[in-house]
Amino acid sequence: MIDHRSPTDPATPGALPAWRAEIGALYQELDAEVARLGPICELSGRCCRFQEYGHTLFASAPEVHFLLGAAPRPQRPLDRGETCPWQDHHRRCTARDARPLGCRVYYCDPSYQDVGHELSERFIGRLKQLTKDHGLSWNYAPLHRHLEEERARGGFPIDLAHGDPAGLAEPRSGHRREASSTRDP
Repeated sequence: MIDHRSPTDPATPGALPAWRAEIGALYQELDAEVARLGPICELSGRCCRFQEYGHTLFASAPEVHFLLGAAPRPQRPLDRGETCPWQDHHRRCTARDARPLGCRVYYCDPSYQDVGHELSERFIGRLKQLTKDHGLSWNYAPLHRHLEEERARGGFPIDLAHGDPAGLAEPRSGHRREASSTRDP
């Protein structure tokens, strides 16, 4: 089995593995299709506040490894799937170029829901075939479960067990917590 976290292809030192390049190309094609369809984004940040708005972001293992390999440092600690750790305090995505397929097709625009669902299913099928072609594990699960597993292996840069050392997370009241007083239960 391939080590998903490997930043390079062992056959070609310094090169990205073919599966990473293919996922990037698939994402570009998907982004172009979404742009062509033109769903409206209100910049509300609801897409990243999973629990508050009653949705769960699912991702495959290769998507998560692509995300962790290409995204900037998360903006907040893991919170058991309540929010996305890459949403900043302005409610914007800081991992936009590396975000999973589910993020790329999700829009609150009511006129886009049916076509968005069809687009999601079509591209998930292609992504699943890509993982099969490269002998990768599919492991389609909620993003937070993947990230919690990565954190346990030391692969997630903000540790839930130690709160929010940089003071990046926002408490539910909207006021920033002091970095020295943050501890998750």
